[in-house]
Amino acid sequence: MYHLLRTKRKALLCTIALWSLLTISFHASAQLRDGINLPDHDDKFYHLGIALIYNNSHFQVSAHPTFLGQDSIMSINPLNTGGFGLAGLHTFHINDHLEFRIVFPQLMFSYKNLDYNNYNTSTGKTTVSTKKVESILLGFPTQIKFLSDRINNFRVYVLGGVNYQYDLASNATSRKAQDLVKLKPYDFSIEAGLGFQFFFPVFILSPEIKISDGLINIHSRDPNLINSSVIDRLNSRMVVFSLIFEG
Repeated sequence: MYHLLRTKRKALLCTIALWSLLTISFHASAQLRDGINLPDHDDKFYHLGIALIYNNSHFQVSAHPTFLGQDSIMSINPLNTGGFGLAGLHTFHINDHLEFRIVFPQLMFSYKNLDYNNYNTSTGKTTVSTKKVESILLGFPTQIKFLSDRINNFRVYVLGGVNYQYDLASNATSRKAQDLVKLKPYDFSIEAGLGFQFFFPVFILSPEIKISDGLINIHSRDPNLINSSVIDRLNSRMVVFSLIFEG
C-alpha cells in the first residue's frame, strides 16, 4: 500500500513538473514571438510596397570620329546630376532565401548633363557650356532578391535584374534647337544592389542602393547639329537610392 502511494505521488510530481515545463516553454515562446515584429511576414506569397527614390545619373560618352576633325569643341564631360522618383513594388515569396520582384509603375525624373569645352578660333579663348538633358523615365524593372537569414527584426539582401525604360520626354524627333543632344526614347539596363530590411510592428523599412548600367546606345546622332555630331554613343549610368515601405 505504501509502495502504491509512493508510486502515485511520483507520478503526480512528474505530471506537475511536465505541466510546469510546458507552461514555462509556452510563455517563453510567446515572449520570444512577441519580440519579433511581423513574425508571419515570410508566410505570405505576395506583398505590396512603395519606394521613394533618389537617383544620381550621368552619361558614358564615346566620341564620334568627326570629333578629331573639328576644332571648335575641345572636350565633352558628363556630369553627375541628381533626380527623384516613385515606384510601386510587387514581391513574390519563393522560399526563405529567394524572392521575385516586379517594380511597376516606376516613374523617375532624371537629369544627365554634359559640359562642352568650346574653343573660339577668332579669340583663342575656351568657354564652357552646359547642355541639360532631362528625362522622365517610365520603368519596368524585374529583379531576383537573395535574402539572408532573419536575425530578430533585421535582414540583409542582395538583388540583380533588368530594367526596360521609356523616356516620356524624349527629343529624338525634335528639330527646334541647333545645340540639341537628341536621345532615343527607350533604354535597357542591368541592375545590381544591396538592401537592409528593418521589421517594425506594422511595416518593413528597407533602405536600398542599386547600380544601373545601360546597355543600349540612346544617342540619336544628328550630323547637322554640332553638339550631337561629335558624339557617337551615349550610355546611361545611374546610382539609385530607395526607401522602401512594405506591409
